[in-house]
Amino acid sequence: MTAHYDALETRDHGAREAELFSRLPEVLRSAMAAPAYTERLRGVDPASVRSREALAGLPVLRKSELPALHKASRPFGGFVAAAPGSFARLFTSPGPIFEPEGRQADPWRGARALFAAGFRPDDIVLNTFSYHLTPGGFIFDASARALGCAVIPAGPGNLEQQFELIEAYRPVGYSGTPDFLKILLDAAAGSGRDVSSIKRALVSGAAFPPSLQAEIKSRGIDAYQAFGTADLGLIAFETEAREGMVVNEDLILEIVKPGTGDPVAPGDVGEIVLTSLDPHHPWIRLALGDLTAALPGTSPCGRTNMRIKGWMGRADQTTKVKGMFVRPEQVAEIGKRHSALGRLRLVVTRQGETDAMTLKAETTAGNEALREEIAGTLRAVTKLGGTVELVSPGALPNDGKVIADER
Repeated sequence: MTAHYDALETRDHGAREAELFSRLPEVLRSAMAAPAYTERLRGVDPASVRSREALAGLPVLRKSELPALHKASRPFGGFVAAAPGSFARLFTSPGPIFEPEGRQADPWRGARALFAAGFRPDDIVLNTFSYHLTPGGFIFDASARALGCAVIPAGPGNLEQQFELIEAYRPVGYSGTPDFLKILLDAAAGSGRDVSSIKRALVSGAAFPPSLQAEIKSRGIDAYQAFGTADLGLIAFETEAREGMVVNEDLILEIVKPGTGDPVAPGDVGEIVLTSLDPHHPWIRLALGDLTAALPGTSPCGRTNMRIKGWMGRADQTTKVKGMFVRPEQVAEIGKRHSALGRLRLVVTRQGETDAMTLKAETTAGNEALREEIAGTLRAVTKLGGTVELVSPGALPNDGKVIADER
C-alpha cells in the first residue's frame, strides 16, 4: 500500500513554491475578470505577483465581510466572473454566504485527506455530514468518490436507518463530526446494533478534544482530523505522523497578524489567509478568521508541505458549533426580532462530548413564553438548537462581546 497520494506531496519545498507562484499571475488575471476583484486589485500587475512577499502586498478579503457583500451583489458578491450555471452545485452556508461547486473531479480537494487517514479505493464510507443546502455532505462525498470509494450518503440523524445500512453494507470508513460519531457508537452499543465494520474515520466541523479522541480509539476506530471550510473545501489534514496538519496541495496558506494582512514571525499564532489556484473560482487572500501557527521542519510522514498546528481559535467572534458557523450578525438579528431584549451574549460550551450553546439575554420582561419565542428564533436564525437564559439589565458585561467560546 503506497504511503502518499501522489508525488506532489513529497516534492522539494522550493519546487512546490516555484510551481504555485508560477501559476498565480494567471489566476489573478482570471480573478480580476470579476468586478469585485477588479476593484479590490485595481493597479495590481498580475505578472509582478510571483512570491509570498508580493502576495502579502495585496489586500485581504475577510470572510466576515462576505454575507454583506453577497447580499449587495447576488449571488457571489461580484467575486466570481463565471455564470452560476457553469458550476455543478450551488450552496449556502450561515451568513448567508453562497458557494458554488466546480464540475472538476475532487472539486473540494479532499481525496488527499481521506488517503492520509487510511481510506483506500473500493472502501465503503458512511458520510454523515449534511447534504441539505450546505456543502458539507458533498465535500466529503465528492472527495471519497474521487479516491475510488463507495459512499453511503447518510447525513446526520435517522440512527435506526443508519444502523440498517451499516449492517447491510459494512462500511469501513466514517466521515462526519466527531460528536455524531460518538452518538452513533453510543446508540449502537445501547441497542445492540453492530457497527464494528467501521475502523477508520475522518472527522471535521467540531472540536475533537483528547478525551474524545481516546474514547473513539478505545472503540477500535482510528480517527483523523481535517480542517476545511465551505468556501475552499479541505485545507489541511492529519497524517499518520500525528504532528500537526499538513496543508493541502494547490493552496497558498499565509498566517497573518489578526486584523491585518501582514505575515507573522515564524511560529507565531496568527490568522489563516488562503489563496486558491482554481481559475474558474479563485480566492485571493481570503482571511478565514481562524487562528493557527506553523510548525517547523518536515512531517515525519514524508509530506513536505507546510504544517500547521490546527485550529487554535477565532481571530474574530465568529465561531463554529456542531460544524456550522455562528456569526455576530446572527446574534444581532435575534435582538432585532425581539424588541424587549437588551444586550445579548451567545456562550458556546461543551456538554459531555457535544457542542452546546446558551443565549444570555438581558430583559425586564422575563417570562417563559418570551424565553421559548427567543429559543425558536435562535434555531431559525442559526439553524442550531440552544438554550436561552433571561437575565436582568446590566447583568452582561459592557465589552462588545456577543459570542463567547468557552470550549
